[in-house]
Amino acid sequence: MTEHDKDQPLREDIARLDRLLGEVIAEQEGPAVAMRLANLRHADGTPDAQPALTGSALVRACGLYAQLFNIAEDLHHTRRRRAHRLAGSRPQAGSLERALSTLQDAGIDEAQLLTTLAEATIHPVLTAHPTEVQRQSVLDGHRAVRKFLARLHAPDLTPDEEAQLDARLKRVILALWQTAEIRHFKLSVRDEIENGVAYHPLTFLPALPALYEKLAGLIGRLWGRQPALPTFLRIGSWIGGDRDGNPNVNAEVLAYAVRTQAEAAFAHYGYELAGLYRELSLSSRLVCVSPAVARLAETSPDRAESRREEPYRQAVATIESRLAATAARLGVGFNGRWPAGEPYTDRAAFRADLTALQLSLMQHGSGILAEGRLSRLLRALDVFGFSLMPLDLRQHADIHAAVVSELFARAGLEEYAALEEAARVRVLLRELSTPRLLYSPYLAYSEQTEKELAIFREAARIQRDYGEDAIGQSIISNCAAASDILALALLCKEAGLVRLTDHQPQASLNLVPLFETIHDLEAGSTIMETLFALPWYRQLLESRGRLQEVMLGYSDSNKDGGYLTSQWALYQAERRLVTLFERHGIRLRLFHGRGGSVGRGGGPSYDAILAQPAGSVAGRIRITEQGEVIASKYSDPDIGARNLEALVAATLEATLTHCPRCETDEGVFAELSGHAYTAYRALVDTPGFMQYFLEATPITAIARLNIGSRPASRKTLASIKDLRAIPWVFSWAQSRVMLPGWYGFGSAVAAFLGRHGEAGLSRLKALYDTSPFFQVALSNMEQVMAKADLAIARRYADLVDDSRLAETLFGRIEDEFEKTRSAWSAITGHARFLEGNPTLARSLATRLPYLAALNLLQIDLLRTLGEHPDDEETLYTLHQTINGIAAGLRNSG
Repeated sequence: MTEHDKDQPLREDIARLDRLLGEVIAEQEGPAVAMRLANLRHADGTPDAQPALTGSALVRACGLYAQLFNIAEDLHHTRRRRAHRLAGSRPQAGSLERALSTLQDAGIDEAQLLTTLAEATIHPVLTAHPTEVQRQSVLDGHRAVRKFLARLHAPDLTPDEEAQLDARLKRVILALWQTAEIRHFKLSVRDEIENGVAYHPLTFLPALPALYEKLAGLIGRLWGRQPALPTFLRIGSWIGGDRDGNPNVNAEVLAYAVRTQAEAAFAHYGYELAGLYRELSLSSRLVCVSPAVARLAETSPDRAESRREEPYRQAVATIESRLAATAARLGVGFNGRWPAGEPYTDRAAFRADLTALQLSLMQHGSGILAEGRLSRLLRALDVFGFSLMPLDLRQHADIHAAVVSELFARAGLEEYAALEEAARVRVLLRELSTPRLLYSPYLAYSEQTEKELAIFREAARIQRDYGEDAIGQSIISNCAAASDILALALLCKEAGLVRLTDHQPQASLNLVPLFETIHDLEAGSTIMETLFALPWYRQLLESRGRLQEVMLGYSDSNKDGGYLTSQWALYQAERRLVTLFERHGIRLRLFHGRGGSVGRGGGPSYDAILAQPAGSVAGRIRITEQGEVIASKYSDPDIGARNLEALVAATLEATLTHCPRCETDEGVFAELSGHAYTAYRALVDTPGFMQYFLEATPITAIARLNIGSRPASRKTLASIKDLRAIPWVFSWAQSRVMLPGWYGFGSAVAAFLGRHGEAGLSRLKALYDTSPFFQVALSNMEQVMAKADLAIARRYADLVDDSRLAETLFGRIEDEFEKTRSAWSAITGHARFLEGNPTLARSLATRLPYLAALNLLQIDLLRTLGEHPDDEETLYTLHQTINGIAAGLRNSG
């Protein structure tokens, strides 16, 4: 089958969606608008080839087309994966089949694999960063479009059924057309919490148990015995616990987050128990039950005569009544069918009752009934518990220090803020070594101190009610010294999260430093070594199983040092941490703060994990899932399952296989990084650069877009340092420069070749062949540059009031882009971007005309808004262009 034939279903879907969208637009806006949209299909994507576009209707049409194209494309990818499996093709990279076969070929035995899984931690962590521009109402419409498109490819579809599905599709497209994409209100943290929880019934609750089941089955097939797998893959969250730069998160919001999560978990368990009740109609005349099930049946609230001989149904009713009582005890909403019974003390007690059902079925000739819904429910309980997902706390180190300083002051102790680092460590250890608390209920404290301490007290309450894993980590943003971690420990001690037991410190959560800037990444291992030298801290780690988590920030390091320098600084930081932790006998778990865009550490997770330094994964990895990436990865069950599977596959391969040909020349990359950093800082430190950024990108409009509960900057938009990395990257993507994903690389290679000549180029080519780090860095950079369009970017530069400044800075950007393109081509041997990825090239080519049209209209709107900053209609239409461009570019934030 040719590539053309393979893509025929996609072309049919796009043609159908194109036709239906055209019909809707013609009916709603008139044939002239539909015709002008149709003319875009024949444009070549360059600015000069675009037909004149005006009006909100055409903006919305381009944006909706991009959304529909994304849906058709994702569906086609799922279809092609199924076709591969049906054809018996070799398993694809990123699949469990491929990963386990690779491990078996490498000589990994079952014991090694199961030992790795027993110690493994794989956690995608949902965050509420402000790059998700689509509303849940719109995402619901997208799911309906996908469902109807999939049904249209059924082999036994009749003409009448096709006509009905066609009509249903058109109705959904009309509803999307008439649904406001732009929120007229600012998202609250509670909105973000509900949005994050919404992905569980869609994807996570069904997908995770199925993935465990698939992995166990594959291990059994390849190694001969199907194991009982430990719980190593869970979903985590920051939403409701992340206070860094978000003043809207407090103790009440934290409580709401956990309660909302719990309601989703309890609803799922109730649904599955109702299903078990329907399925387990087994009669005591035909089967026997265990004494444990008999006892459950005896206390059942289901006393109907028709159930008298159905002990399993009676037992399930008992379990459901106890679950309802547990929900009531926790203050969690739950619609149970039976009067509340005795509440479960914890999820282990709930599991014990479910296990009693399972064992009874297995022991009395009904084993296969224990393998379906009941087995999945048990796995779901292990994965999701009562709180659905572990919630992280996060706050900036400066806020922690300010609270500690006030506690010291009110207690009549040292002036903490004035102390040097060594003195800070000394006084913190003194306070941590005594059970005495610093806070007094009889003294007055600032609002900030009361708020922060209330959050830690609420976290302690949540752990008591839901289990310690409900709040698993507390993260210190901008961690720059050992005292930053000890300060957090002291605040946790005030709430009982850190305590002294028999004079030994114990913690019920992990204290996690986040190293973000280039400087902090370089200093991270020194900071950790300082901590490991402290007996008190080593004793604390004993209470955490000698496990220390460290978070690495991809976004701020990129904003600080540019693309290549950030990538290399992160790589080197990991290597130093691995060496340090091995020397001290501490288990390392890295938490990667990656975003959706390449400039924020994005790109395919599978490739990124395999490119990590040796020893840095070790079965343990946490990765943030941010912004629009959450919707693109997890709003569809098939795509979500595939992404989760790729995470597991990559972690197993990175942990258990070795690459003898893998090479990373520290000298070469250090030299390249140094040159890239110099070029990048020379640009962003240019006088007037911030003015250029503010006027040549839609950053000011993005700051007014209702896409998140956090502000666009920590302080002011006048400073790059204080600007959040997320809108920084998002703005460059909108203006089609994509600067954070490539700038500096061309100058770095030019300087390197200037020093080393042809031998230097040969060395870089050889490294590209052997270094996964270099391969992934260049592959991600290639995808970013393929989406850039400097002809469009020049028109954004024309918006800058100071034409001389604009010409100077854009000229440097343009020159660096050409240098980078030339360097990339020389090293990879490719003449054009995406030569080796025809699927992505086709996808991008289809989008370009619509993207270019939206960009040009956005430029006109920015000019109008500059002249009339209070024009709400212009701002609204401008926000629609932001939506449309984000949809067309996909991973843009």
